[in-house]
Amino acid sequence: MELATLPPAPTPAELDALAETPALWLPLLETLARRHGVHAPQGLTAPSSSTVLVGLAPQAVVKVYAPFLRDHFAYERAALAHVHGRLSLPTPALLAEGEFQGWPYLVMQRLPGRTLEHGWADCGEAEKAALLHAIGRLAAELHALPVGPMQAVAPRWPEFLRGQRERCEARQRRTGLPAHLLEQLDGFLQGPVPEGPDVMLTGEFTPFNLLVDGAQLSGMIDFGDGLVGPREYDWLGPLCFFVEGRAARAEAFFAGYGVPVPRARREELLRLVLLHRYSHLPAQMKMPGWDTATDFPALAARWLP
Repeated sequence: MELATLPPAPTPAELDALAETPALWLPLLETLARRHGVHAPQGLTAPSSSTVLVGLAPQAVVKVYAPFLRDHFAYERAALAHVHGRLSLPTPALLAEGEFQGWPYLVMQRLPGRTLEHGWADCGEAEKAALLHAIGRLAAELHALPVGPMQAVAPRWPEFLRGQRERCEARQRRTGLPAHLLEQLDGFLQGPVPEGPDVMLTGEFTPFNLLVDGAQLSGMIDFGDGLVGPREYDWLGPLCFFVEGRAARAEAFFAGYGVPVPRARREELLRLVLLHRYSHLPAQMKMPGWDTATDFPALAARWLP
């Protein structure tokens, strides 16, 4: 069975259902791959799920965005061109772009390596520290680039943050924040969040968007969720997914970034976690017993010891 046409205005839930049924949409991705000469004779393969429709050829990636994600398409298109060749590690080259039945798409270079989600657990502690140092260094390199064209395609940071505040309680309730913390949420969010000069943000220094070759960082992918704002927003992924409440790992990441561990600002950073575009503490707090913290300051102390 194939999907003859793409729905003109899917909801996020409909997009999720579509992305989880590759047999329906993979032929459409193959059509786009053939259009740009990157198809594989045996057909494309696909990841098991995605917020966009993604097909993988041996040397290329075809990425199709639902109409309501056109802003993500615009940011990623600009980011691929802006970043490629300017960092010490590879990022994909933009090969082609277009639109199909009202859905914009990009064709980009497929980088070698596997995502860090598949190898992190197998690394020893010294390897994890080395990877975190490399991730910190890569984040600092990205943040040192001029914002340039990214400002025009990114949401305005104050407006983004205001919208996140308005939706925060509903999101935290939906994603399973413990009841005793939900009761304290509004009061905690009244405190300050990080402020500073605008930098280009990926929001994606996570296991799903960093590539490794063995135990060596080898590349970075996925810029669709990017923003322009304070650098601290990009610290959250490593702190949640990799540091796991361990002081030595935090030291390694921030040594790579080139700043001291910001322990005095841990509560500001935790507020930003709660306001993150994809905040989901049960999935992101990789520390046993995090949900037993009596309040947010106690959780912040465990999270960034």
